[in-house]
Amino acid sequence: MDWQYIIEGIENGLAAMSWLEGIAVVFGLSSVYYSMKENILVFPTGIISTLIYVWICLQVKLYADMGINAYYFSMSIYGWYVWSNPKPGKAVVPITWLSKAGVFQSLALWAISYLSLYLVLINFTDSDVPYWDSFTTSTAFVGMWLMAKKKVENWIAWIITDLVSVPLYFYKGLVLTSFQYLVFTVLAVFGLIVWIKAAKKYAEA
Repeated sequence: MDWQYIIEGIENGLAAMSWLEGIAVVFGLSSVYYSMKENILVFPTGIISTLIYVWICLQVKLYADMGINAYYFSMSIYGWYVWSNPKPGKAVVPITWLSKAGVFQSLALWAISYLSLYLVLINFTDSDVPYWDSFTTSTAFVGMWLMAKKKVENWIAWIITDLVSVPLYFYKGLVLTSFQYLVFTVLAVFGLIVWIKAAKKYAEA
């Protein structure tokens, strides 16, 4: 591994970082933190971050990621509504695991999303990373859907998304965003642990 190249890349990326990217990173990290804490502020902070990233991704030709951030925005509205409206007699919407049918549906959603995005990127855009852009986008697509429904497995989808996003954004010169996804990976691991414990408590209640 060429550490000098990595260090120089970080220095150049930080020097070129825009204030807009910095704001997006702060709100993005805040959103993941609130999600881990099962706090509804996950949605307003996420909305701000995703709207900024729609513009940023357009500038660096990450078209699928641009689309997923637009999707995040709409799913944040949906999730905000779901979390704010628990079933009658329930104080909150409980954290639960997916059923076997839910797992199958999630995998099918990922496969359809990946294939659709990949075909769009190679045929209608000038993307130079269609495989990876499609992969992170489709995985995040599933993760956001599961988070809105308060399913434990959303964190598994985020961990996979974040791990692949770290080198992808670094390659694109968005060093601070790459670092953000590294932090996201750590937070997602903690989030998975916290939500597993929470799901057990909800099940025993």
